[in-house]
Amino acid sequence: MSSAIRQPFKALWVTENGTNNFERFIVQRHTDDLPDHPLLVKVKYSSLNYTDALSAHGNKGITRQYPHTPGIDAAGVVVKDDSGQFQPDDEVIVTGYDLGMNTPGGLAEYIRIPSEWAVRCPSGLSLRESMEYGTAGLTAALCVQKLIQMGAKPEDGDVAVTGATGGVGSLSVALLAKLGYTVAAITGKLQANEGLIELGATKVIDRSSLDELAGKSLAKPHWGNAIDCLGGDYLFSLIKSLHYGGSVAACGLASAPTFRGNVFPFVLRNVNLLGVDAVEQPLEAKIEIWGLLAGPWKVAQLEFMTTELSLEQVPKILTQIYNGHSLGRYLIKLAD
Repeated sequence: MSSAIRQPFKALWVTENGTNNFERFIVQRHTDDLPDHPLLVKVKYSSLNYTDALSAHGNKGITRQYPHTPGIDAAGVVVKDDSGQFQPDDEVIVTGYDLGMNTPGGLAEYIRIPSEWAVRCPSGLSLRESMEYGTAGLTAALCVQKLIQMGAKPEDGDVAVTGATGGVGSLSVALLAKLGYTVAAITGKLQANEGLIELGATKVIDRSSLDELAGKSLAKPHWGNAIDCLGGDYLFSLIKSLHYGGSVAACGLASAPTFRGNVFPFVLRNVNLLGVDAVEQPLEAKIEIWGLLAGPWKVAQLEFMTTELSLEQVPKILTQIYNGHSLGRYLIKLAD
């Protein structure tokens, strides 16, 4: 196991003071406070995700014990690896598994983790770029990959993307457009219309149009395929408005974790509901996706989509994300 290294560092610290009363601070900790795992990483960049907002606001389904440091994403350089898998100064990316959930996460200047959680940062991708993608980019790419594996082609018709102004949604729009698909960006924030068009959407649609389909057992086909970041009845509205043989990759529950459904779209239109998870993906699958994002799938608009923050700004922005008031991606710079 890891030998002790006592290095002070800054971290986001979420505390529970009474029932359902959670507070968020920036505190100083020391590396010997971290779990006794083999791999110690100096974090240079992190990013913000809806999961981080849930953890920072006391969701016990995400984080069981407090005080805690959230942050399901981290990119940095190896300080020490007692497993021998990595060498000092190796650049690594860490996303998912238990990071930031019940293991102190990437919203801190250091993390200590199992070595098998880390991916070498591939050639063609900087540490900064890896966190401009973050788990959101990994999830978006997994959704696109799964649609392609199911046979989705650009000529099948528009790909609908719900939650299009969020991290996963905006990266899905940009990635699909890069790969030659026509994208219908569905959002409740029509003020972001111009930005979505710049990302590559061919049309921007008010999310309320899906509400009109909620009471129907089957709707007129609109989309060739879809990526859903919202869940709830929005997900089933997409399912029942796919063309014959179409697929929807479901990766989020920002609206709701359940929906009212029936079998008609599946047995009459041969559609497919595809589940997508980025947290527990095998490391080999993550390595493959990071290679694509560093190479043929690299999105040109990463800087345009990203707002850079300091660690001190994180508590306020996490509250905005928790309340559904966020746009695009948030990059946290922790070290030069």
